[in-house]
Amino acid sequence: MIDVPQLTAEEILGRVLHRDGLMLVIDKPAGLPVHRGPKGGPNLEASFDALRFGLPRPPVLAHRLDKDTSGCLVLGRHRKATASLGLLFKHSKIAKTYWTVVEGGPIEDEGTIDMPLGRLNAERGWWQKPDPDGQKAITNWKVLGRGDGLAWLAMEPVTGRTHQLRVHSAAMGWPIVGDNIYGNGPRFGEPTLHLHSREIGIPISRNKDPVHVVAPAPAHMQERLKACGWNGE
Repeated sequence: MIDVPQLTAEEILGRVLHRDGLMLVIDKPAGLPVHRGPKGGPNLEASFDALRFGLPRPPVLAHRLDKDTSGCLVLGRHRKATASLGLLFKHSKIAKTYWTVVEGGPIEDEGTIDMPLGRLNAERGWWQKPDPDGQKAITNWKVLGRGDGLAWLAMEPVTGRTHQLRVHSAAMGWPIVGDNIYGNGPRFGEPTLHLHSREIGIPISRNKDPVHVVAPAPAHMQERLKACGWNGE
């Protein structure tokens, strides 16, 4: 678990990966929640005022990433844009690729996980479990490299269930490194969750190609990515 301090205006501006009239894509740091929690504390939204770029209001989240997940996060710059983006996410029109490092790893080099998910129990709120009567959940995955008893995967969630990639990986027997809910990650300290929103493709305009954005690999994942053959790109 890493806890990241509140980002300064300069820091969040330095994390803007894409900007146009409709939206921003920022590189979310791992360890920073997107929303303010009930107890307060640092969160990403508190820095959004620095991202107005001349508009009257700060941008708004178009979707969410877990606190410990890093990478591409999409913000709508005004109400109409946010509504359009929300529909694209809701109807799975946005192409998302996550990089993960998992323990062990699949025998095959690519595949699809089709495993419905349901809530673990009422007390645990967002926590999920495989549930044949649950909501449809589909993930495509591909091995990008292996080494040191680990595998580096590109995972594409076809559906957008809470914790989908984390539950799917763990249920397949190769939990994500550092996952302290579904895997073997510690409650505190290293390793933290190795789940990064690497690429996103957003078909925001009908007559233009989708906006394609890539987020650099975060510092906390680089060592294990290199062990699996990542070349630093």
